[in-house]
Amino acid sequence: MVPPAHRRASRRTLDGVTECPARGAGVTRAVASPTAALRALDLAPGTIALWWLGQAGFAVRAGGLVLLLDPFLAPMAERVSAPAFDPEDAVGVDVVTCSHEHYDHLDLASLPTIAHASPGARFVVPRPLVDAVAAAGVPRERLIGAQPDERIVLDGVTLHPVPARHGVGMVDAYTFGRELSGGLYRYLGYVLDDGVARVYHAGDTIVYEGQAERVRALRADVALLPINGRDHFREAAGVVGNMDHREAARLAEDAGIDVLVPMHYDTFPQNLGYPAHLVDVVRRDHPSLAVLIPSRDRPVLYAKARNGA
Repeated sequence: MVPPAHRRASRRTLDGVTECPARGAGVTRAVASPTAALRALDLAPGTIALWWLGQAGFAVRAGGLVLLLDPFLAPMAERVSAPAFDPEDAVGVDVVTCSHEHYDHLDLASLPTIAHASPGARFVVPRPLVDAVAAAGVPRERLIGAQPDERIVLDGVTLHPVPARHGVGMVDAYTFGRELSGGLYRYLGYVLDDGVARVYHAGDTIVYEGQAERVRALRADVALLPINGRDHFREAAGVVGNMDHREAARLAEDAGIDVLVPMHYDTFPQNLGYPAHLVDVVRRDHPSLAVLIPSRDRPVLYAKARNGA
C-alpha cells in the first residue's frame, strides 16, 4: 500500500541481447521508452522480458505482447524515485493489468494517457473497479473485469487472476475485499502464461493459507513478490502492509518458484523494504531458489525450454 544471491548460468548473445536459461537472467540497454524497446525484441516462446519500473510496476514482453503490470507513472513529491518514464511514451502496449485500487497500483492519473498512447491496449482490473477506471477516462469497451478462476485469454498470453489479501484501509485490512464488493474479489495478482513460461505478479498481499498451492498449481516459474512487510507503526498510520522478505522467500519455495524478484520496496520513504535481507535469507534458508534484483534501467530475460528445463 501507499502511505546478489544470483544464481549464475551460461549465457549466449542473440541479436544483441544477452540471454540466459532458466535460473539465470540477461540484460540489455535500450535508449527508447521501455515499451518501445520491448516491442522491438523478437523472443522465442518461453522467453519473457521483464523491465522493472519501480514499486510494483513492470513492463513485460511475453507471447508476442507488451504488457504493463501495475504501472505507477504519476510524478509525486513524496516519491523517493522518479517515475520510470512518461505515460505519453507508453507506446506499443497491448495489455495493462492493475491489481487493486491504491494509486501506486491503479494510477488513474496515467491510465487514460496510456490508453491514448496505445489505442489497442486492453486494461485488466478487478471487476469491482471497472466503473472507476471507466470514469477516469479509459474506454469501457477496452476494460476487462477480472476475478479468480476466470482465465483471460489474450493474443499470445493467458492471464490467471489470483486472490490477494490486502485492504483499502485498516478497517478491511488483510481480507480479499469481498465484503466491500458484493462478494467479488477486490484485490488480485495475476499469473501470465505465454504457453511455456509463467510469471506470477502478486500485487499487494500477505501470505495466506492456500496461496502457495494455488500458485504451484498454475506452474509459475517466476514470482514478483512485495517485500515491504508490515508493522504496528505503519498500520497505526493507516498503511496496509504486505509480506516481508522472509515470507516472500518461503512462499516462493513452497510454490515451486524458480526465480524470485522482489518488488514494492523503493518508492515511499515510510514504506521501504530491504532486498539485501531477502538475498541473505534465501542464501541461508532456501538455497535452491534464485533471486534476481533487477535494474530500472534495462530489461532482464527469463528463458525456459519447452521441456521445462
